[in-house]
Amino acid sequence: MALTGLPPDADTDIARVSQALAMITPRWNARILLALDGQPLRYKEIARKVSWLLNGQLHVKLRQLCDAGLVQRTEHTTRQVTYGHTDRAAALLPVLPLIVTWAEKNLEKPERPLPAIEQIEDGLTLLTRRHAVALLWVLKARGQSSGRTLARMVMPDSDWTNVYPPLRQLVADGLVDTDGIGHPYRLSAAGDALGPVLGALSAWSAGQPLRQAAHHPVWGRPDAPPTAQKWVSNPSRLTAPTAPPASATTRHSSSPAWQHGGLFSHATPARPTAAPPAGGPRR
Repeated sequence: MALTGLPPDADTDIARVSQALAMITPRWNARILLALDGQPLRYKEIARKVSWLLNGQLHVKLRQLCDAGLVQRTEHTTRQVTYGHTDRAAALLPVLPLIVTWAEKNLEKPERPLPAIEQIEDGLTLLTRRHAVALLWVLKARGQSSGRTLARMVMPDSDWTNVYPPLRQLVADGLVDTDGIGHPYRLSAAGDALGPVLGALSAWSAGQPLRQAAHHPVWGRPDAPPTAQKWVSNPSRLTAPTAPPASATTRHSSSPAWQHGGLFSHATPARPTAAPPAGGPRR
């Protein structure tokens, strides 16, 4: 069933990216995935890495990540069970530095430096607003559009005025610009800079190597040579994509100087809210 009024390939692409974001954005999911980077761990070892989570919360989160095909539970004996990444989760990790790079350059500057994990969580939160991926996709493809046109393309089965709440949210988040009521909408510089992130999520969710993000018909680099491969493929959601080369995450921008194991340095489960300075998308 079509989710938008866009062509089937575009609709499928948007649905895949939205599904990928739904897997990793829920609170603590990214932290648990990063805690599992390396050798499989026993439950108590994971609990020590995410000590702010109650025992019952961690159990539920691990089960959800297993159901999503990102974590594999292995029962060695009745008393020894370990949890580790699936191949699909391992292929996702190189996308996270792209989110950090985008957040550091485009989100408002907080009063104190934020750990990379918090940059990831803030960036993911903005992308999971209702209809956000579809609206950003259309604005990137078209350059600018009226609210009525966006409604026809993104939510054809709904009253066209329903497009304005998500549009206003994207404007408030700093990802979309407009000159006012009656004027068309367009991507802001920060929204346009999401190309590497959304292109990589699209490639990952389609089971493709992350290097294919450069050839995405909407989010790819304008100067990238065309590819003969049809963009939308039909692998199962749990099909493990080919592992990307080590340099795949640096094709669009230089990666920040951190390693997965260092994401928890100075990380805290909660932080004070800083007043948003002008000039950047709100966190």
